[in-house]
Amino acid sequence: MRNFKQCLNYFKVYFGIVFTLICFFSIIGYIFIKGAKSLTPEFLFSLNASEGASLVPMFATTIIVVILTLLISVPIGIGSAIYLNEYARPNSIYVKIIRIAIETLSGIPSIIYGLFGFLFFVLKLGWDWSIISGVFTLSIMILPIIISSSEEALKTVPEGYREGSFALGAGKFETIIRVVLPSAISGILASVILSVGRIVGEVAALTLTAGTLVGFPSSLFESSSTLAVYMYTIVLQGMEMEKAYATGIVLMLVVLLLNIIANCIASKLKRD
Repeated sequence: MRNFKQCLNYFKVYFGIVFTLICFFSIIGYIFIKGAKSLTPEFLFSLNASEGASLVPMFATTIIVVILTLLISVPIGIGSAIYLNEYARPNSIYVKIIRIAIETLSGIPSIIYGLFGFLFFVLKLGWDWSIISGVFTLSIMILPIIISSSEEALKTVPEGYREGSFALGAGKFETIIRVVLPSAISGILASVILSVGRIVGEVAALTLTAGTLVGFPSSLFESSSTLAVYMYTIVLQGMEMEKAYATGIVLMLVVLLLNIIANCIASKLKRD
């Protein structure tokens, strides 16, 4: 009976793995088949930004949005996680309110963030539809992900590491910087990778804040489309679907490239 249950559990595990891989490669294969014909050098590398003739402007906007959003949200998110895990009293009402707020913000749909960004950054602050409005909206949106994931990563660091550092004469801050953060870097980088995926694939929030204008922005206070917004706009119009599939391919490759870069940084930080 035990062998039968063990075999059944193995079957469930391997079936889940195979089914997941089939779905994964089916989706990617279908998109590649549909969009491969449109992946021409002109569409990928031309600097002609008129009417979406090239993906270069959208690619540049996507990279700008990702970098600026991470520069704003990552320090705040990691700092908040450090405070909640290392300094705050677990049973204080203040900390409980913060945790409830983080959990609530994690479940809010992105369209709500977009509506807030439109009302506050676009209208109230007068930034209009612009990259900077989208960046600040996305920074608020991914903060709960970074805070909760980073805090969980900090909790995995054994308490003995901290006690050993204190025994050697290190202070609280030095222990966090030199011992705790390096030990939790993998989990923190994982939260950043998740955030990058959400930033790159976000449409609703950016449509309401950054706009859908196609072209190179001359400043952060001008509207421009990311790859995801451009793809959504094409699909919504129902025209040039081949370009939409091609944009999807580029979008997946961008996410893969950013994940590889993040993993390389994590590996280097571990060695150091």
